[in-house]
Amino acid sequence: MLNRLFQRKRPRSEALDLYEAVVAQARRPEFYTDWGVPDTIDGRFEMIALHAFLVMHRLKTKSTAADAVSQEMFDTLISDMDRSLREIGIGDLSVPKHIKKMAKGLYGRIVSYEKGLEAQGDAVLFAAFDRNLYGTVMEVPDEHLAAMCGYLRREVAALAAQPLEQLVAGRVQFGPPPVVPETLATSSPTASNRGDAP
Repeated sequence: MLNRLFQRKRPRSEALDLYEAVVAQARRPEFYTDWGVPDTIDGRFEMIALHAFLVMHRLKTKSTAADAVSQEMFDTLISDMDRSLREIGIGDLSVPKHIKKMAKGLYGRIVSYEKGLEAQGDAVLFAAFDRNLYGTVMEVPDEHLAAMCGYLRREVAALAAQPLEQLVAGRVQFGPPPVVPETLATSSPTASNRGDAP
C-alpha cells in the first residue's frame, strides 16, 4: 500500500525537473534576439510550448512511467501558467477561462507539430510556426522559419538518442539555439511585431 502511494507521488518531482529544463531552454535569449520570436507573454508561452512538446514527444511511448511523467509535466505547465496569470493581475474569476484557452492551445500546438514532423518537407511546420510561434509578427523571414524547423527536427533526433529512463528520471538535455549564418546576420533587421497580446 505504501509503495503504491510513493509511486503515485514520484512523477511530480521528475516532471518539475523536466519543466524547469524546458523553461530554461525557452528563455535562451538567442531565440528572441537572433530568430525574431516576440519577447512577449505570447512569445515566451510559445517557446515553452515548443520545448514541452519536444519532451512529451519523446515520452510518448508504451511506457506507463513515461506517460505518467509526461502528464505530470503538462499539469505542471498549466499550474505555472495559472500562477503567472494571477501574478500579472488577472482576476480569480477570469483565470480558469484563460487556463482552459491555454490548455486547448497547447493541445493544438502538439497536434500541429506532430503533423509537421510526419509530413514530407517543411511546409506544414512552416505554417504551424507562422501561426503560433510567430503569430504576432507581421512578416516572418523564411530564414527564421527554416531555422526553427531545423532546430525542432534536430532536437527531436537528439532527444530520441537520450535514454528514456533518463527523461523519466527528470533529466533532459537540449542543444543550443540555431546559429545565425554570417549572411543572415548582415541582412535586414527582424520584421517588427504586430503588438503584444493583452
